[in-house]
Amino acid sequence: MSLWIYRILFIPALLVLAPGVWLRMRRRGGHREDFAHRLGRLPMLPPKQPGRRRVWLQAVSVGEVLAVEPIVHALERVPDVEVFLSTTTSTGLAVARQHYAHRVTAMGYFPIDWFPFVRRAWRCVDPDLVLLTEGERWPEFIARAERNGVPLVVVNARISDRSFSRMMRFRSAVKRLLRGVTQLLAVSDEDAARFRSLGFSREQVTVTGNLKLDVTIPDLPDADRRRLREELGLGQEDLVLLGSSTWPGEEIALVNAWRRARDSGIACRLLIVPRHAERRDEIEAELSQAGVRHHFRTRGPAPGHVDVSVADTTGELRSLTQLADLVFIGKSLPPHHEGQTPVEAAALGRAMLFGTRMTNFRAIANDLVAAGGARRVDTPESLAGAVCSLLPDAPTRARMGECARKWQQKNQGAIARVWEQIHVQLTHR
Repeated sequence: MSLWIYRILFIPALLVLAPGVWLRMRRRGGHREDFAHRLGRLPMLPPKQPGRRRVWLQAVSVGEVLAVEPIVHALERVPDVEVFLSTTTSTGLAVARQHYAHRVTAMGYFPIDWFPFVRRAWRCVDPDLVLLTEGERWPEFIARAERNGVPLVVVNARISDRSFSRMMRFRSAVKRLLRGVTQLLAVSDEDAARFRSLGFSREQVTVTGNLKLDVTIPDLPDADRRRLREELGLGQEDLVLLGSSTWPGEEIALVNAWRRARDSGIACRLLIVPRHAERRDEIEAELSQAGVRHHFRTRGPAPGHVDVSVADTTGELRSLTQLADLVFIGKSLPPHHEGQTPVEAAALGRAMLFGTRMTNFRAIANDLVAAGGARRVDTPESLAGAVCSLLPDAPTRARMGECARKWQQKNQGAIARVWEQIHVQLTHR
């Protein structure tokens, strides 16, 4: 009954939300190509050969697409297993095509969670095992897995404060809608406890840790580092303050922090990597009003040195972080909350600042602060103060970066635990 209520309510909800979603897709670009995938018309995969098993791996966007690389690598080594990789965003699919073009059987967009689209998509893929990532909880899709007798595992499973609060209000309905989930591989004890509070059994929930902590990022060669700095207009000598995956309001807070540092005699430049590149017009208006020399990476190499460089591209954050002397992690200053991942900056040994509202990465943020690898700031003013304190203090930045790197290395190992659970599902099919 709960599923039919979901189906009935889905249509008016889709009609209400569709204009905003369409506008966001249009601003992001790439919305027309392969749009039929979202309606369930996925690329027709070749018929499965006898004895072969097919895994449907869904990674929402860029971060998840990069995080599942160890899973793809592990599946590549298993005989008679093929992978269909789906993603939700156009940027995610673009990065997937760069990284996995010759490593998976096919790729496409995840279907809209309405039963005609989901049913059509399942007929195209015909999976033997489904792997969802992080916060993916699509009732129609999950019900189809249960109906088809296909195990469904949620990898890197987590649940935000807001989602948990909402789901607890409808706990019995949620339990019925998500009963097709075979296994939840939680990133932390807190997330595991929340899933159990929602009615999942202890056998269904296993704490495996965060796959993103297993990241390995190759160092940029010195020549590439110098070339990238020149292309961005950063020069070769000045310190670089990086705004990593910033959200509205945080760019101007960083500009003010950079300006205060510069006015105090610190030779530095600001590199901004917005979480959503389609905000470039909004960001440019702020930079123009602030009166700073700026350049956007999508316009080609900078004609000269600038005060603020904006990397409005996709899939470059790992390389760009290697140019930074100090990193601010976005979506963490009020009114924003949840936060963006600090893991890449930690893996690269960069000193970090982030706001007090890293709720999606609460355990990681707490650990990084306790380990001495990061500091919290709660206002734009305290951000500016921390920037002015840390940028000229190379020994402290180096010590923080090394603490962050050691913490990340100490907490690796999630992929082995995740793969153990996936292998169980593959071998017991």
